Amino acid sequence: MFRKYSFEGCIAAALFIALFFVILIQIFGRTSLFTGPIWTEELARWLWVWMALIGIGAVERDNAQLRMSFLVEMLPSRVQTGLAIAFDTLYFAVVCKLIVVGYGAIMRTWDNETVSLPTTDAVLYASTFVALILILHRIARRLFTTIFGRPTLAEDAQ
Repeated sequence: MFRKYSFEGCIAAALFIALFFVILIQIFGRTSLFTGPIWTEELARWLWVWMALIGIGAVERDNAQLRMSFLVEMLPSRVQTGLAIAFDTLYFAVVCKLIVVGYGAIMRTWDNETVSLPTTDAVLYASTFVALILILHRIARRLFTTIFGRPTLAEDAQ
């Protein structure tokens, strides 16, 4: 059974709701009602980045990324499957490399203070690292299903 909502999608939705309220604080802070806190602009940007990157994992779960597949769809089924495995394997390798790069970005920014939030810039760069781990997990599951023709045990539970 395939669950309707993914873990990544739920997290992205929660981040969107938080972003909505932070932006409301910004809007009302620009009126005569009250003076808005300065940290809302930076937090809104950070929430947007986290939401967008985590949301990519939900897209990967459903294999719903944008693609132009009209040429591939003209090929025989076995060739399509072979190409899907090849592309996902290459994608897996690229994401592994990007995880290493993302980890390096976290380490480089570990001591950088943010402008208005009580944290370091590493928290922002961690969004890429976390999102890539989630994406890697989804690619691996898709590869397993494509190669072996059956869902993983975790997919059976969904």
